[in-house]
Amino acid sequence: MRTWLCVSGQRVEIMLPFLGKCRLDLWRCCQTCTPMSWAGFYSNHLLSLGFRDISRVTEKDTRFRGWLVRRVCGLLAVCSWRIPADTPGDLPARICRSRRWEQAEGLSGVTSPPRSTPRPVASRLVAGARDPGIAWLERDARDDPVPSPPPSLRRVRDAAPARGPPGDDGWEQRWKEKILELLGDIQAPLSLLMLRICHWALLKLLSRLFLSVQLHRGQLEMVLRAASTVRTRRSRLGPRPAPRALSPAPPLQPRVPLVFLSTHKSQLDGPLLSFVLFSQGLGVPRVTVGAQGCSPRLRSLLRRLGGIFLPAGMEQARGAPEDALPGAVLAAYMEEVLRSRQPLLIFLEEPPVPLHLSASARHWLALVQGAVRAGAVPDVLLVPVGIGYDVVPGGSHPEAARGAQPLGIGACLWAALRALRRNLGCVRVDFAQPFSLQEFMAKSQGRHTGKAEELLLLLPSILGTWPRQLDAGNTEVWAPGSTKATSLETPEEMLVTNLGLHSLSDSVSCSAVMSVGITSALLLHKYREGVFLSRLMQDFAWLLEEILLRQRDVGFSGQLRALVQHSLILLRAQLSLYHLSPLGDILVVPKASAETWMELGHHSAAILPVFASEAVGACAIRALLAELLPFLEPTPQASSIIFSQAELHRKTLELLRLLPPNVLGLRPCQPLDCRSEDIVDKLVLCGLLEPEEPQSEHWVCDTAPRASRRRQAWPTMDFSDSDSEDRAPPCRCFKLGEPQRSPHLLLFLCRLLSPVLGTYAGAVAFLEQTRWPQPEAACVEELLQFLAKEGSELPTRSLALSSLQTFKEMGVLEEVGGPPGPLLHLTQPFRSSANRERLAAFIQQFIQR
Repeated sequence: MRTWLCVSGQRVEIMLPFLGKCRLDLWRCCQTCTPMSWAGFYSNHLLSLGFRDISRVTEKDTRFRGWLVRRVCGLLAVCSWRIPADTPGDLPARICRSRRWEQAEGLSGVTSPPRSTPRPVASRLVAGARDPGIAWLERDARDDPVPSPPPSLRRVRDAAPARGPPGDDGWEQRWKEKILELLGDIQAPLSLLMLRICHWALLKLLSRLFLSVQLHRGQLEMVLRAASTVRTRRSRLGPRPAPRALSPAPPLQPRVPLVFLSTHKSQLDGPLLSFVLFSQGLGVPRVTVGAQGCSPRLRSLLRRLGGIFLPAGMEQARGAPEDALPGAVLAAYMEEVLRSRQPLLIFLEEPPVPLHLSASARHWLALVQGAVRAGAVPDVLLVPVGIGYDVVPGGSHPEAARGAQPLGIGACLWAALRALRRNLGCVRVDFAQPFSLQEFMAKSQGRHTGKAEELLLLLPSILGTWPRQLDAGNTEVWAPGSTKATSLETPEEMLVTNLGLHSLSDSVSCSAVMSVGITSALLLHKYREGVFLSRLMQDFAWLLEEILLRQRDVGFSGQLRALVQHSLILLRAQLSLYHLSPLGDILVVPKASAETWMELGHHSAAILPVFASEAVGACAIRALLAELLPFLEPTPQASSIIFSQAELHRKTLELLRLLPPNVLGLRPCQPLDCRSEDIVDKLVLCGLLEPEEPQSEHWVCDTAPRASRRRQAWPTMDFSDSDSEDRAPPCRCFKLGEPQRSPHLLLFLCRLLSPVLGTYAGAVAFLEQTRWPQPEAACVEELLQFLAKEGSELPTRSLALSSLQTFKEMGVLEEVGGPPGPLLHLTQPFRSSANRERLAAFIQQFIQR
C-alpha cells in the first residue's frame, strides 16, 4: 500500500494488485462433483508464474535473430507454429485406403464384396476423398477382422433411406451423396495456408485493437500438462475397449481429448481463442458456431479455418424424425474429432443472452457426452474458459443484432475497421482447472437438484395457501435458455443441463474482473449523482480489496490513479468531467440517460457474480427491515434491531428459490440450505452482521459451548445423566453492523440485485397487460418492449427469459402444445388480480430503489 497526496491535501491509498509474484488459489474445479480431478494438473508453483502478452511477438518467439527478423517476426512466428500430426490433414488418403466402408455395408443385410476383390473406394467416393469429415468410415482392418462398427455408425446405417431392390446400384451412391452433403454442411478440410495467413492478419489486428492480450503462464502450463498426456504401451497395442458403465474410475486417463467450454461475449471470441490455442502449441481447435447467421461465403471460410456447424434445421427442430440422419452423421463426426484428440471449443452462451445455456451448446455437449458413453474415447477433459474485456468489441447492445441479415465477410471487415477507431483497452483470457467428464457423469448419477420442488414450496408461501396435492407429473426441470416446452427431461438431458450450467459457472468464476467494470459498478450503484475523483479512487481501492478477498482475480495492475483514469477514458462517452480549480479535484458525473445506465450496467455485469451471496443476504435483510419497521414506534435505528438466524434463513431461502443459480453465477450443485447458511456466514465476515445474544441468555464470562451452524460429531460435552439431545440449541442472533471502510455497503449490495429483481417485478406487471395465450418468443419480445416503455432499470433479454422461465417453473405460466406450436397460458390462480398483487409484493420487498 502506498499513499498519494492530491492537490487538495488529501492522502489517497494506492493499491498495487499482485499479478505475478503472489497469486490467489484460483482456477480450481468443483471439489464436490469432481474430487479426483481436484489434484490433477495443478501445482502451487503455477500460481507464481507471471503473465505474457500474446499479441506482442518479438524475435525471441522465432528461431532467428537480426534486424530483418525484428521487422517480420510476426510472420516468421506464425509460420513456425506447429500443427499436430493428428489433425485431419491426411484423412482423405486414409479414407481412400479403407475397407471399412464395404464392411459397414455388409452389416445392413447385403453381403459385401469379397475381401480378395475389393472395389476401389477412391472410384466410388471421389467427393469423400476431399472431405476429412468422413473419417468415421475408416478403420484399419488389421486391428479387428470382425466388423464392429461404433454406435454412431450404426445410427447412420439405421437412419439411412431404405435399401432399394436387388441390383439397384444407385441406392448406395445416393446414400453416400446424402452423407457427404451433410458432412460438407458441418465442416470442411482445414486449409493450412489460409490458417497461417488469417492468423497472421489476426495477430496484427489484435495488437492494434487492444493494449494487451494477457494470458497467465501458470494456466497455460496447466492446460499443456493436460494436453500432453502420453498413451501407454497397452493403449497402443491393446484392442479398443468396449463401452463400459460409468464408474468412479481415475479420471486422468491417458490419450484423452481436450474440450474447452467458454463464455461468449463478442463475435471476436471465436477467432481470439482459436489464435490463443494455436499460438501456444495446443493445435488448431474445432470451433462450434452458434445461432449467428452467416452468409454462404463466410460459412465456407469459417469451415476451412476450423469452424463446425450444426446441420440446417437441427437446432430448431429438436428430435424430429427427419433429423435422424443429420444427427447420426454429426455424432459420428464428433466421435472421430474426439478420437483424433483435436481440441474442441464450445461456446456455452450467446452474446445476446449471457449467463444462459444456449440451445446449440446443449447439442454439442450432448454429442460429447454421447461419445464418452459409447466408448469412442475413454474420457474427455473439460477446460472452462473465461474472457474479460475492458470494452467488449461490437458494442454493449448485442440485442440489436438479432434478427438482422446474415453476417458476411464484408460486414466483418467493416466491423474490424470501426473497432480500430475505438480504444478497447485490454483483454484477459483465463483457463480453469481441467476436470474429467467421466468422473462428473459418475458423480451426477442419481443426483437431483430439486429446483422444481423448491419452487413448489415457494408458491404457497407467496399466496398464503398450501396445495392439496403436488402433481409430480406436471413439474418441469430447470433448463435455462430453452425456448420451448421442457416438461420432464430424460436423465441424459438433465446431465447435459447440469454439466452446461456447472461449466458456465466455472467459466464465469475464472474470468478476471477489469478496471472498467469496477468503476462502472461504483458509478451505477453508488454515485449516480456524481462523485469526486479522490473519493472514487478510495472506493476503487476498497472494492478491489473486497474482490481479492473473495478469491477472484483482476485483469490489471499499476498505480491507482492511472487505473481510474484509464477506466474513465474508456467511459468518457457516458460521463461528464468538471475540473474544480478551488478544490483541486475533478467531479465525475454520469450522464442521466437510459443509454448511459445500459452501458454502465453492461460493463459492471462481472461484479454481481463476485458479490452474489452477499447481495442475496443484503436483500433478505432489507426485506426483514421492511416487515419489522412499520410495527416499531418510534422508528429505531437499524443497528439496534436484532435478527434471528431462523428469520434470515427463511428470507434468504425465499430469494434463492426465486432466482436461478445461473443468473447469480453460482454452481447448481450446492443445496439451497447449505448455500443459505454460507450466505449468513459471509455477511458476518464482511461486517454487515454482528453476532448478538439475547439478554436472557447473556452471561458474563460465559464459556459454555454453543451449537454451531453445522451438526458436529460431538455437539456437546455433557457427562450428566440427562440426555443432551432433549435440550434445544440456543438461537443465534445478529444485529446490523456498518463496516468502517465501506459505509453504505448494505445499499450497494442491494442495488447490485436491483436490475434482476426489477425485471422480475416488471414481468409480473406484464402479466396483466398482455393477451394470453401466445408463443414464448413473441412473449419475450413484448416483455422487452414493455420493460423499456415502463422505464425498467437495465432490461436485458437474459433477464426477460429468466423471469418467464421462473414463472413457468412456479406455476404462474404453463406451456400447452397446439397446432401452431406450444403456447404460454396464464394459470388459473394468477388470473386473479389479488394473486398477481401478492406475487408483485413478494418481489418488491427485496428491491432497493
